Amino acid sequence: MSILTEISENLQKGKAKIVAELVQTALDEGVAANAILNEGLLAGMNVIGEKFKNNEVYVPEVLVAARAMNKGTTILKPHLAAAGVQATGKVCIGTVQGDLHDIGKNLVKMMLEGKGLEVVDLGTDVSPETFVQTAIEQNCQVICCSALLTTTMGVMEDVVKKAVELGVRDKVKIMIGGAPVNEDYCQKIGADLYTPDAASAADAAVEFCKG
Repeated sequence: MSILTEISENLQKGKAKIVAELVQTALDEGVAANAILNEGLLAGMNVIGEKFKNNEVYVPEVLVAARAMNKGTTILKPHLAAAGVQATGKVCIGTVQGDLHDIGKNLVKMMLEGKGLEVVDLGTDVSPETFVQTAIEQNCQVICCSALLTTTMGVMEDVVKKAVELGVRDKVKIMIGGAPVNEDYCQKIGADLYTPDAASAADAAVEFCKG
């Protein structure tokens, strides 16, 4: 079994310590940093993402796999920078103003990072202004808004309006998600995309960043 396959398989099992050791070994053996990232770490996270989408694994498995991935990427980062490897895109994510729920947001963040995107995590209770200003200042292609309450989902419409007001609506894609949100609501407020789960959100964000 190749060391990259080993990295992927141990990541899927959430074996953070082993993943970190294997990443270091692969580097010592002269394997290219971007190959370790793409064929080892991201390949493993992709499998977890698909399984999560198909209800074959659940939130705890995703969390331990993501922790293993973070351990591996921490070791890789300086080597990736040295090799000039860029993230495939940049996304800012947060739970909207008035809402303090972050489990869904955190899952989406992990899936986004698992696809090789750079993620600016704004946390919870994020104002429309903060979402849009961050996208402008940090050059994000996508804004991801999460809400768990029917009382806070209206803020998503304010994010869309703020993007129009600040003149960047055509430059940034706005994705929304969360329990009370659906496709009809997405259309109604003029957001770009609603996704029902974290893995689909990450796939869509990658496509937006390519575009």
